[in-house]
Amino acid sequence: MLSSVRKPGAATSSVAALALLASVFFMWGFATVLNDILVPHLKAAFSLNYTASLLVQFCFYLGYLVISLPASRLVSALGYKGAVILGLVGMAVSCLLFIPASAFFSYGFFLVALFLLAAAITLLQVAANPYVVVIGDEASASSRLTMVQAFNSLGTTLAPLFGGVLIFARSHEDNAAGDAAASLTQRVQDAQMVQLPYGLIAIVLLIMAVIVWRFPLPAIDPGRHAALEHGDAGRAASGSVWRHRNLFWGVPAIFLYMICEIGIGSTLVNFISQKQIGNMSHAEAAHYVAFFWGGAMAGRFLGAALMRRVSPHLLLGLVSLAGALLILVVIASSGPVAMWALILTGLCHSIMFPTIFSLGIAELGPQTEQGAGWLIMAIAGGAAAIFQGVLADRIGLSLSYLLPFACYLYLVFYARWGSVPGTRSPVLQEPRP
Repeated sequence: MLSSVRKPGAATSSVAALALLASVFFMWGFATVLNDILVPHLKAAFSLNYTASLLVQFCFYLGYLVISLPASRLVSALGYKGAVILGLVGMAVSCLLFIPASAFFSYGFFLVALFLLAAAITLLQVAANPYVVVIGDEASASSRLTMVQAFNSLGTTLAPLFGGVLIFARSHEDNAAGDAAASLTQRVQDAQMVQLPYGLIAIVLLIMAVIVWRFPLPAIDPGRHAALEHGDAGRAASGSVWRHRNLFWGVPAIFLYMICEIGIGSTLVNFISQKQIGNMSHAEAAHYVAFFWGGAMAGRFLGAALMRRVSPHLLLGLVSLAGALLILVVIASSGPVAMWALILTGLCHSIMFPTIFSLGIAELGPQTEQGAGWLIMAIAGGAAAIFQGVLADRIGLSLSYLLPFACYLYLVFYARWGSVPGTRSPVLQEPRP
């Protein structure tokens, strides 16, 4: 069993370290969801269609796919603390690149900056998540990780409000009809509205990097690394990790869930601002995006309590079915009904990622770490949200939500059957009773 180092004052040190790491989780959640403001803002500033505007998310989540494996090697070479510092500095530098990108009015420059920002966040994820797990007792690892992830959700809730005030409220853009009428000079000025918010974020990140550098983070017991090496040997003896049905179907489940989360979150401002839906400015619509992410945060706490009495398989199936039904309401209606139906999908999303993740690695034994790695790489599914942009350009924004509808149906299948631990054979086995 893995165990942490026990030294005088270790408990106090661990609590302080968790508080510091919670701020790191907050900042990467904040920066990630600020993309939901950036998508409609750059769409208006550069006069883009939906497909081109969702290149923001495509380039961002492509970073997870490309950087995940190199990031794990960096963590091994630099250690957890060094990797966290490098990740924070990398995020700060990437945010500063938004200044020349807006000054040169270059959408391509923005996309490069977003890819680099995602690369830095990926390094933070690879380093900080396991560090939170191993700095204390193994029995309380899940509660520690849930606690710091709550701060990540807090960041995702506050980011749309921050973006609405410092980006939309200071821009010329108003609503879907007004975007096209803005002059080139106004659109250039609007693109430059990102300089202040991303400059402020960069300053905060650099300050945090200095604090982490000066803070004496608790050391990790070398015995844990030996245990991991033993796990590597166990994996080789256990056969392919893909023989586990819950992981085999779980990787596409994470991938498709990310399409729902990113596709809906990225188009929510544009959807709400439409005359037949909310008929409001982008700045006003941004406040409702906070409800979308706030629902995800509140639902995470509610779901954690419910899963003490309700099977995670059942709860995942229910919220996935609820998400699909809400999408049908969105497509079939208009006005406040459609708007709130789409916002409420955030509440359905709350337990999806952690539940799919935990079900996906259930009963993997020594192959747990390898399975978790594949599930994390599946976060790159956020890049596939660009296909919702393609649909929006071809059949309209409302009907484009048929894509997340189909994804929700797959999640219903996964909850009912695909997530049940078992081994795959030429003919898949029936679920265990």
